[in-house]
Amino acid sequence: MGKLIRCITSEGAIMVSAIDSTDIVAKAEQIHKTSAVVTAALGRLLTAGAMMGNMLKGENNSITLKVDGGGPIGVITVSADYHGNVRGYATNPVVEIPLKPNGKLDVSGAVGTDGNLFVIKDLGLKDPYNGFVPLVSGEIAEDITSYYATSEQIPTVCALGVLVDKDLTVKKAGGYILQLLPFTEDEIIDKLEENLKTQRPLTALMDEGMDIEDIVRDVLRGFDVEVIYTEEVEYKCKCSKAKVEATLKSLGEKELNEILATEPTIDVYCNFCNTTYSFTKNDVEKILKK
Repeated sequence: MGKLIRCITSEGAIMVSAIDSTDIVAKAEQIHKTSAVVTAALGRLLTAGAMMGNMLKGENNSITLKVDGGGPIGVITVSADYHGNVRGYATNPVVEIPLKPNGKLDVSGAVGTDGNLFVIKDLGLKDPYNGFVPLVSGEIAEDITSYYATSEQIPTVCALGVLVDKDLTVKKAGGYILQLLPFTEDEIIDKLEENLKTQRPLTALMDEGMDIEDIVRDVLRGFDVEVIYTEEVEYKCKCSKAKVEATLKSLGEKELNEILATEPTIDVYCNFCNTTYSFTKNDVEKILKK
């Protein structure tokens, strides 16, 4: 389970969502068998998606993030619900490119920078909200920051990190999204900026044993921080055999029989959890009779 917290400073100027997403990213790596740089890229977007989903107001609301930067990883897709449970995948789960000169994984090189970050919110209205911004760096965190500044006009700082071990397992993963509330005084902004100038990488702090609440308090040192709530979130796919059967039934008998005329089974594949649901002609007949 991942640990997600929502915090506010005592003067009501700064809101923070933060998450230890280690278990979430580890499960994604296990499902998709991603290479190290894909684990880092997908893990960062999963981390952001969980926090952004948790920021939604309605219980049936959901959010989908897509990053299409033209790089070898292809498109990264992440979907999260109102609680912050999240799922995702990359078009190409295995990408091998050289490390950066500093020895770090080259996430922007895998993602690419010639493209967009797309944000689709299902808020229970007639049509979903669709927004997008050009990629700033392909490093994900900067692109999330740009989205909030451009599309929602909210001053935001986003930090995301995934630490991949030598055996390609996920050692640590987490992130925070810090936002200034309206009418924040310049003195508070200046104080926060000074803190951020000396802030160490998030995964380095996690690797040293700091939990996500410790890290929020470190980022906001000098501020009085209140934790509004803590929530357990996980990598959770929403697919099921019953949902697939309902979808097949909606296609109608004619279309299903046309497929079965050329194929021995109807196979439906879920990209999020790598599950394939297979239906024979007998199965289809039973579905249509329900």
